[in-house]
Amino acid sequence: MGTPEFAVGSLKRLVENGYNVVAVVTQPDKPVGRHGSVLRASAVKEYALSQGLPVLQPVKMKDPEFLEQLRSYRADLQAVVAFRMLPEVVWAMPRFGTFNVHAALLPQYRGAAPINWAVINGETKTGVTTFFLDHDIDTGRIIMQREFAIPDDANVEYVYDGLMDLGAGICQDTIDLVISTDGNVPSQPQDESVELKPAPKIFKETCEIKWNSRAKTIYDFVRGLSPYPGTWTTLSPKAGDAAPSVLKVFRTAKTGNQAVCGAGTLKAEHGRPYVAAADEWLEIVELQAAGKKRMAARDFLNGFKDIDDYKVG
Repeated sequence: MGTPEFAVGSLKRLVENGYNVVAVVTQPDKPVGRHGSVLRASAVKEYALSQGLPVLQPVKMKDPEFLEQLRSYRADLQAVVAFRMLPEVVWAMPRFGTFNVHAALLPQYRGAAPINWAVINGETKTGVTTFFLDHDIDTGRIIMQREFAIPDDANVEYVYDGLMDLGAGICQDTIDLVISTDGNVPSQPQDESVELKPAPKIFKETCEIKWNSRAKTIYDFVRGLSPYPGTWTTLSPKAGDAAPSVLKVFRTAKTGNQAVCGAGTLKAEHGRPYVAAADEWLEIVELQAAGKKRMAARDFLNGFKDIDDYKVG
């Protein structure tokens, strides 16, 4: 059970290694285009169909027709990767239960966007966890965990790709453990005594850069949302009533140079733009202006006579 590309890694690993995948469950096709007249299949559906696997796409997980269909496959085990919350009638159906592959080291980063938030928070490591589903989201008994290092210059795409591969491996190994123990898998309860860091869903307003933050905080924030969905800020002239334009920021660089002016102040040096954070100057390396393609920030500067006349945020 899964929907995005991240889940394809695990499904592909099982198919290529000869596991008996009896069916695939994914989200309904999503309307796209200006009028929503075109339906786009999920990455999981596209791969499943290419392998001749049956695909179920329930709108509601408690739909009687879907439940009857799911039961007809008589699955021994269900594997969930980046899908949705399941009702008990679904996760308790197989004789060996249902496990989830979560892209974090639980109990940390429970929620919809664990990879983004680990990078945003400046973590030096994250990982993947398999656990048995129960009544609450991401709280079940842990089966396995694997760690993954996050370099200081890595963006979320790098971590996503690494965890997709690591997740595929832990998915396969968890299934092997279930088979070898005939379902009597050793598992551990999650540690609820630690201070938990959440990973809530990310919205457009989540992605706005707060320039009155420390430079390291902004640096991590940008790479934690790059390349998708991308952080953003506004650019407007200091004088006049011109409406601000939106800039997406995809990459920054720390300078270590103290900023003694107000946060959001812009300057250019040697053809490179810099913005003052609460403590230091931060170089803008890559961005995208409204209606333009993603570009190097120094190319963006060519359109300005004097960047000092503008401000961000």
